[in-house]
Amino acid sequence: MATARYRPWRVILILAVLLVGLFAWAFWPGQSHTPRLGLDLKGGTQVILTPKPISGQGQITDVALKQSVEIIRQRVNGFGVAEAEVTTQGSGNNAAIVVSVPGVNQQQIADQLKQTALLDFRAVETIVEPGPTTPPAKPYTAKPPVQAAKADDPALQQALAELDCTNPASHQGGIPDDPTKWIVTCDKEGQAKYLLQPAFLRGTNVTDASATLPQNGGGGWQVDLTFDTEGAKALATTSSKLVTQSPPQNQFGIVLDGLVQSSPVFQQAILGGQAQITGKFTVEQARDLANVLKYGALPITLEVAEVSSVSPTLGTDQLQAGLIAGAIGLALVGLYLLAYYRLLGLVAVFSLVLAAAITYASFVVLGRTIGLALTLAGVAGAIVSIGITADSFIVYFERIRDEIRDGRSLRTAADTGWARARHTILAADFVSLLAAVILYFISVGNVRGFAFTLGLTTLVDVLIAFMFTRPLVSILSRNRWFASGHPMTGLDARRLGVKQDPGEASR
Repeated sequence: MATARYRPWRVILILAVLLVGLFAWAFWPGQSHTPRLGLDLKGGTQVILTPKPISGQGQITDVALKQSVEIIRQRVNGFGVAEAEVTTQGSGNNAAIVVSVPGVNQQQIADQLKQTALLDFRAVETIVEPGPTTPPAKPYTAKPPVQAAKADDPALQQALAELDCTNPASHQGGIPDDPTKWIVTCDKEGQAKYLLQPAFLRGTNVTDASATLPQNGGGGWQVDLTFDTEGAKALATTSSKLVTQSPPQNQFGIVLDGLVQSSPVFQQAILGGQAQITGKFTVEQARDLANVLKYGALPITLEVAEVSSVSPTLGTDQLQAGLIAGAIGLALVGLYLLAYYRLLGLVAVFSLVLAAAITYASFVVLGRTIGLALTLAGVAGAIVSIGITADSFIVYFERIRDEIRDGRSLRTAADTGWARARHTILAADFVSLLAAVILYFISVGNVRGFAFTLGLTTLVDVLIAFMFTRPLVSILSRNRWFASGHPMTGLDARRLGVKQDPGEASR
């Protein structure tokens, strides 16, 4: 059975098209052409919030404080920035929440963060698939919730048709909704799109919420709710009406900070001011929902105690030192490759330079699109990747040299050497990528920046090895002078310990 002929020029052409698109995106005139920098390198805005009980009395529990931090973190994510820090100081009524965000307007972040989370209960009018059902005539940029006084408002209907809840930016939340208006919004996982009626219950009407096991012992965990007198009356009226409706209009949405947290079904009218939300929850899911209901129900207000600009903790000197260290490391690796592999090493040097350019352009694009902010830890991750990328070239080149020692021609050695080397390259890069992913999800702060950069550069390494280094070596192996084993190629017979000329040997 004949094997497909390898066409290196075609692979390089595909890579060139991809690179033209990436570099055009990154360096298009009229936009920033430099990566966004994190708090440690550029500074930003710091807001200190003090939580206060709404009634002015009572103790703020650690659970309520934790829920507030989660809400604030969701709002910070809604700014589209990375490397933000949300921490707590103290506990109880003496606690403070400190939010540090790189490069965000002071007034903008203060106005957003000081708003208390709004929890409300809304009857469901429509549930549709999360993706847009009508392609937008132009890019649709509105973030949920989209609000209107009437259900037939054109903007509301446009949002229902065009809003894309599969886009992570559409289910970040962080924008409190107006309980008197109809809204179109997403659920917190981005798995459905909702048209919801004005709220029939407010979070302030919830007096207690807890995760419990059903008395019959089956069906998973549930959430028990208790309402005040006003809430019990509104719940009885609405549930009696909705329980007779067909799906999905017998459901109600639990909305926190503009996102649907859950959408249970009314299975019967609720007349006693107490309700259960069932759904085969795990204990973690039930507790999370109970916390949303209990502590998203306006138990505290957030007062802005201080808003200030944060100076870089490290600054440009450390950034320049990091970049210089990276340049020196790249130069030393390049010199070693040239000294050891001669002209073959020049392929590795070009590959390293191209990998560095792709990484830089990726930082620019990601900073512009998802708010990636480059910290000194991220710079360190990029420097570490130089060694990982160089390892890929060394594995391939040594495989080629081994094949030539076995008497094969350079062209044959380039093909068979790659067939053996690529598994090793992929295995090594997979280990690095796995480590980066695990580190990213279990760490916080600047360590996540290091992990993200390490993972990104590992993917760049795979791209360069398969779509640049491999086809370029294949092209060179077909060149008569390069295949002759000249000492300048780094593949001469004497140096490799081969008795016959590698350009003439075949097998």
